[in-house]
Amino acid sequence: MSTRILLYASWAISLLATVGSLYASEIIKFPPCVLCWYQRIAMYPLTVILLVGILTKDKNVPLFVLPLSIVGGAVALFHYLLQRGVIPESAGPCILGISCTRTYVEWFGFVTIPFLSMLAFVFITLSMIVVLRYNSSLWRKK
Repeated sequence: MSTRILLYASWAISLLATVGSLYASEIIKFPPCVLCWYQRIAMYPLTVILLVGILTKDKNVPLFVLPLSIVGGAVALFHYLLQRGVIPESAGPCILGISCTRTYVEWFGFVTIPFLSMLAFVFITLSMIVVLRYNSSLWRKK
């Protein structure tokens, strides 16, 4: 499998997540909570970073993507666990304003917006690890 496919798929997923979150807040009018904003802060730049990495064929793009995707994934996991009640609401940062436990979308009894965010970050993180390992094996052969 070409690592280029993983780069394109990661870019497409980051773009879909970015457009999806903007659609949810600006068109459907779901107000984002504090944790949603942190996930946006991690996801939105990935769209640009991945696109520039693809266009410039930069072999180091995973090094720029991984910090954001790992942190974003950790925030999304925390948000999902908070939303599901695994972590008590008092442990969350959403004391004033929009509650981090509020569920706007729930498909199949478990798929929520933070869950989708977490899936996107996990896919992007795993893809970048594969790309990084492949690129580092090329360096060793030279």
